[in-house]
Amino acid sequence: MRKIREVIIVEGRHDTATLKKYFDCETIETGGTSLDEETQKRILRAAESTGIIILTDPDAPGNQIRHKIHELVPDAKDAYVNKENARTEKKVGVEHAGREELENALSHVMGETGIPGTLTMADMYDLGLCGTGESKNQRVRIGKIFHTGYGNAKTMLQRLNHTGITREQILEVLHSE
Repeated sequence: MRKIREVIIVEGRHDTATLKKYFDCETIETGGTSLDEETQKRILRAAESTGIIILTDPDAPGNQIRHKIHELVPDAKDAYVNKENARTEKKVGVEHAGREELENALSHVMGETGIPGTLTMADMYDLGLCGTGESKNQRVRIGKIFHTGYGNAKTMLQRLNHTGITREQILEVLHSE
């Protein structure tokens, strides 16, 4: 069983149970989007001692939680599960991801690279990642390839800059169809 050194931040107990089936890990459950004071203190302690990995559901509340945690711990690491590999007929979430998807997510943990991102919203338009009928599909594709998860144009821009992905790297992927 693979040991994960960092504490993994998840949304609920079912996410914890799923992760513990496959990994030797510790988790902190947010219990929703509110992030009460006690949960925030636990996250800060974990960030200082072992580091944290945010692994929230690939949906709007999951992104909301991820954003709040990054406000609290700007250098937190991120792991993303792909929505289509973490769902049932009616629900989407980490708890529904299989071992392979979770392995993939935790093998591609993203963190601050120390290289400031240089992408701008103008680049997003130029690259076709916003402003066209195909933009969403292109962002989904880029998110899968660079393991940044799906996001709207503004979210994707932040994630790409956070991880130091360059315009050239994106162009290479877009032209490799």
